[in-house]
Amino acid sequence: METTSGTAEPVSGELASVAHALSLPAESYGNDPDIEMAWAMKAMQHAEVYYKLISSVDPQFLKLTKVDDQIYSEFRENFEKLRIDVLDPEELKSESAKEKWRPFCLKFDGIVEDFNYGTLLRLDCSQGYTEENTIFAPRIQFLAIEIARNREGYNKAVYTSVHDKEEEKEGNHGREKGTDGGRAEEKGDIREREKTKTNKGEEKEKGADKEISKSGETAM
Repeated sequence: METTSGTAEPVSGELASVAHALSLPAESYGNDPDIEMAWAMKAMQHAEVYYKLISSVDPQFLKLTKVDDQIYSEFRENFEKLRIDVLDPEELKSESAKEKWRPFCLKFDGIVEDFNYGTLLRLDCSQGYTEENTIFAPRIQFLAIEIARNREGYNKAVYTSVHDKEEEKEGNHGREKGTDGGRAEEKGDIREREKTKTNKGEEKEKGADKEISKSGETAM
């Protein structure tokens, strides 16, 4: 997301270098900590947007790219038995795994924009993007696994969990309003009873005055 201001300022050489670095695939970053940090921040922004998306919309109806069908078909053809609800990092990062993933990823060069761009991927799909639950992965690897998680129903755990919490909050709010209403009703009943007692007391007092008056008249 870009922001603009009233006055256009020239982009510094340092920012230009960062912008260029962020356009490169993950393996081009080397070990430069500044570049890694800038890339990680941008990847985190992408992760936050995606997590909000699967929290607010039923994931099975999501379409992440124009070629979701092709990505899913190729993925399950090549990784039929790969467990995707809870990923094993070795299935993604080991040398043998990389050898299998590399030709799959290269198939989408020119088909999926920024197919090799660095992205954050959750290990346990029922959990959010925490440090312990996140690894770096090429964008096409992220797409393949997340499309499969959506279509196979694994990401629905996030959507359901968020909506259950919202319903619980609404229920608690309703109960609080009901309690307040009950208290108000109770106070109203007390006032009515007090009013009734007062009225009855006044009636008795008036009756006693009449009796006194009658007694006085008789005595005279």
